[in-house]
Amino acid sequence: MKPIQMADLIGQYQKIKDEIQLEIGKVLDTASFINGPIVKEFQAHLEDYLSVKHVIPCANGTDALQVIMMAYAFKPGSEVIVPSFTYVATVEVIALLGLKPVFVEVYPDTFNMNIEDMESKITDKTVAIVPVHLYGQCADMERLMNIAKDRNLKVFEDTAQAIGADYTFSDGSVVKAGTIGDAGSTSFFPSKNLGAYGDGGAITTNDDELAAKLRMIVNHGQSERYYHDSIGVNSRLDSIQAAILKIKLKYLYDYNLARQQVADKYNRVFAASDEIITPVTADFTSHVYHQYTIKLKDASKRNELNKYLAAQGIPSMIYYPVPNHLQKAYSYYGYKEGDFPITEDLCSRVISFPIHTEMEADQQDFIIENILKFFEKSLG
Repeated sequence: MKPIQMADLIGQYQKIKDEIQLEIGKVLDTASFINGPIVKEFQAHLEDYLSVKHVIPCANGTDALQVIMMAYAFKPGSEVIVPSFTYVATVEVIALLGLKPVFVEVYPDTFNMNIEDMESKITDKTVAIVPVHLYGQCADMERLMNIAKDRNLKVFEDTAQAIGADYTFSDGSVVKAGTIGDAGSTSFFPSKNLGAYGDGGAITTNDDELAAKLRMIVNHGQSERYYHDSIGVNSRLDSIQAAILKIKLKYLYDYNLARQQVADKYNRVFAASDEIITPVTADFTSHVYHQYTIKLKDASKRNELNKYLAAQGIPSMIYYPVPNHLQKAYSYYGYKEGDFPITEDLCSRVISFPIHTEMEADQQDFIIENILKFFEKSLG
């Protein structure tokens, strides 16, 4: 049996190695390393895949969200609603721009933004909402968008973990995650479902005027070279990464399908366990399983399970052990333990098991066998 990885990037690369090397070779031959034609080619392919008018490539997913907010030039102190149960990048860009993150709860089953709590946190200072499509499925965007529209608020989707997920509206129409709000951000970090071989990201929007602003901001605020219409940043997707992503985008459907098949097997086996609560997928979304994250009924066993699996050569991860409202970096906002009991409880009992495109049957069987064995021992 091959060693088990959380994400088997080497195994994935071996299957597309020739295609990748050919595309990288073209970039090297032309020396078009920054804003080369391959970047625009990948951009067009991603626009077509997502059925969105504009994709603006950039340096990483964190920049993507920051640039969106820069485009709106919100006044310092304006409030942006965001779940506390998310990776810190979602929150840090809000703080970096002098805005105030207003944390909200998530649902205990889907882990995504609690719409009722979100609505209750809207004030006259609120300017935007950032739903996070956590672990690979969409937040409840139809309800969220209706509220945002009524309150004249902007919506920026954090799609770093859910590229390729489908959202189904009540009228039956289906769209891709990241194309519903005013803008969406995504990450091409190597372990993502669509991952580069380095950093990379993109912004999505159907707003022509916003897209023009975003394209300027990511390139030093330039409308044309050496003419700077706004304060910008240096955030570009380099050509070699675009070449890699162009190839991998062709396989994204298959990659997501492979993850779903691994998740289905986990779900079938773990559904019979008295110790594990398997992931719940909401009716309005598909799940592309960037992470396969379960809850333990007994939170006290979480860290012990993590160590036990590591001793068997099985990686597992805790996404995330500390909620953002209790992180030291954000203590000055005055949140305290107990403010978000669901989020705090999840941080004590979630654990993610290996899931990736190259998972082999014997590897997954070994993972399952050892997880079940751990609980047999703990009960014994």
